[in-house]
Amino acid sequence: MIKIGMLIADRYEVLEKVGTGGMSDVYKAKDHKLNRLVAVKALKQEFSENANFVSKFRVEAQAAAGLMHPNIVNVYDVGEERGLNYIVMELVDGITLKKYIEKKARLSVKEAISIAIQVAMGLEAAHYNHIIHRDIKPQNIIISKDGKVKVTDFGIAKAATSNTITSNVMGSVHYTSPEQARGGYSDEKSDIYSLGITIFEMLTGRVPFNGETTVAIAIKHIQQPMPSPCEFVPEVPHSVEQIVLKCCEKSPDRRYQSMTDLIADLKQSLIHPEDDFVKVIDPDQDGATRTATERERAEVRRRMGDTDYFYPEEEDKPEEEEEYRQYTEEFVDYYEPEDYPAEEEGNYDELYGSDYEDEEEPHYHSTEARRYRRDDYDDDYDDSPSGPRLDKLLTIFAVLAAIVIGLIVIFLAARKLGLIDGFGAEKEEQQTETAVTTVVMPGVVGKEADAVKESLLSLGLTPEITYEESAEYQEGVVMSASVEEGTSVNVGSNVVLTVSVGTNGILVPDIVGLSIAEATATLERKGFVVNKIEASSEIVDKGLIAAQNPAGETTAPSGSTITITISTGPSADGKVQVPDVRGLSEEEAMSILVENGLQLGNVTEIINEDPNMKGLVCGQSETPEAYVDKDTKINLQVSKGTGEVTYRYSADLYAPTAEEDPQYIPGTPVYVVIIAADGKKLLDTTITSFPYPANFTGIASSTGTLMMSYNNVTQDTVVTDPNTGESVTVPGMTEQKQLSRPLSFTPEQ
Repeated sequence: MIKIGMLIADRYEVLEKVGTGGMSDVYKAKDHKLNRLVAVKALKQEFSENANFVSKFRVEAQAAAGLMHPNIVNVYDVGEERGLNYIVMELVDGITLKKYIEKKARLSVKEAISIAIQVAMGLEAAHYNHIIHRDIKPQNIIISKDGKVKVTDFGIAKAATSNTITSNVMGSVHYTSPEQARGGYSDEKSDIYSLGITIFEMLTGRVPFNGETTVAIAIKHIQQPMPSPCEFVPEVPHSVEQIVLKCCEKSPDRRYQSMTDLIADLKQSLIHPEDDFVKVIDPDQDGATRTATERERAEVRRRMGDTDYFYPEEEDKPEEEEEYRQYTEEFVDYYEPEDYPAEEEGNYDELYGSDYEDEEEPHYHSTEARRYRRDDYDDDYDDSPSGPRLDKLLTIFAVLAAIVIGLIVIFLAARKLGLIDGFGAEKEEQQTETAVTTVVMPGVVGKEADAVKESLLSLGLTPEITYEESAEYQEGVVMSASVEEGTSVNVGSNVVLTVSVGTNGILVPDIVGLSIAEATATLERKGFVVNKIEASSEIVDKGLIAAQNPAGETTAPSGSTITITISTGPSADGKVQVPDVRGLSEEEAMSILVENGLQLGNVTEIINEDPNMKGLVCGQSETPEAYVDKDTKINLQVSKGTGEVTYRYSADLYAPTAEEDPQYIPGTPVYVVIIAADGKKLLDTTITSFPYPANFTGIASSTGTLMMSYNNVTQDTVVTDPNTGESVTVPGMTEQKQLSRPLSFTPEQ
């Protein structure tokens, strides 16, 4: 077992574990002999104990060590030490193509083709050295920080396919060729198929075949037609579509026959993406039945012995002899005399039957075909487009070609001078260019997020999803988008969709076992805040997530904090590392301690000067990251506040009294505000029913003011005019009233 700090082969010092796979673990190490950092891939124990596997692995790894190419993760060394089988490789600082695709949803056409060319160039070098990868997939392609694309894991694939190893160890069946799925022979064209699937995934963000089991997916590779990438991303150019489909032909004979041919077409697609230059290979075409030409029939007659009927006299037509000689050489492999029976009358008709005969032109195998006379041949010869007649035809064609070229030149000149509008060609070209570069944002609000995501991808846009709680929208429905409906937006632009999670909170993803970067990105995409702590773990590798709180597959409010525990690896001498639980609630701290093999001790409340720590753990009895015995009790201190005196106010509020306002009418709405002496507003509401209960705590000031504002309305009155004796109605009046009361608050204990 490899441990951090150990020295392998007295040369490679293991620094840290950087990855794990189905058959091996990868460590970062320092080569003290050459003073450089390397990657050491160590086979897992179950494979190291298989002598047949190890033998094949060493042979293939040694062969891969001979590959030196900028697009291959170079193998430096292979060895065995105390039962540990390992290979030493170039250390590449970057991410896998799989994670790069997941990060970007899908790649642009130019980026996908550029990556494919680099992968193909690496495989071309391997194939030249008779090394087949057999496990090409995005997980085995690394993109370094400087943009260099490198293929890794040469050697393991062939060793694995030569033994009984399950598909989950070998990797994803999504990229396997039909012949590999059948368990048959695989060669360079198997790598071409897998690369075609990889290009498909780069362009569309998905694999072409999926299923519930690996067997179901393998059957689809064998039986189902390969879908076109244009079905998912319509803007994929024609040539790129044809390249992918040719790479992924079911029959190896119909695919590209070498990486060199594939690279040539990939480069051509970058220059002329819409051209139709990809040649479809049809291995059955050469063997298809076709009607023989006169020259072929004549050659057959010559091969059968009737030479007088084939060649013209040399002095008559010497210029034709070389052409006839070439036909002779071309068909000599098909019409050897020993392949035919003796020349008996009617023998060929009996062998090949009358079905081959034509009323006007007998088949060249029939007996009748062998009865051509010399003058028949001369007639055929004179009617053929050769000699003076051919010269006359060539002259006519040359004149016609000159006329056509002249018309084209005149048309182009007139168009350049503006004499004609090009039949709207320029306008159509501009419209096409606009259609390619921009799209109109569709309406997405109120629609299902999955359907909206597919719709945006089909338009060439890249959707990003954030989540929020909402009582208005059902779970999974788009609430808003960063781009308004009807807006023209460039193809490839990001569109942020805000999706409702309903009112029950957001589902917390399970991130245990993921890397720090993966876990953080996953949680933040859901709208959570991430809090990181570290602790030792006997079962989770260093640098991976050992625990989380709240747990995965539970729900939590939008924007809440998720605490993740990052494994620091196994503890020393069976001890466990104390996690840092400061800043957590008492319940969260207890959960983290238990998950790390510790127990919760005594919990006491203390004064803490940080007002933000109130109600949270502000101290613990054991130093974070220290190693203690398993099941040790950890005492916690929880902050009860800053220690400053606070006040509370608990009383009933009453309507204006008769002393304050004799004209106040009960039931009149009163606007009430309570403000503490430090300016903090404790109450701001309109009250119609008194008394009104008020209860406030944690007030920083000892006094405050209650202010009331309302309108007094007087009734209409009738008065008599003393001069005329007539009754006059005086309308009521509205008078705004304001009053205030001083308040005193009670200190809190």
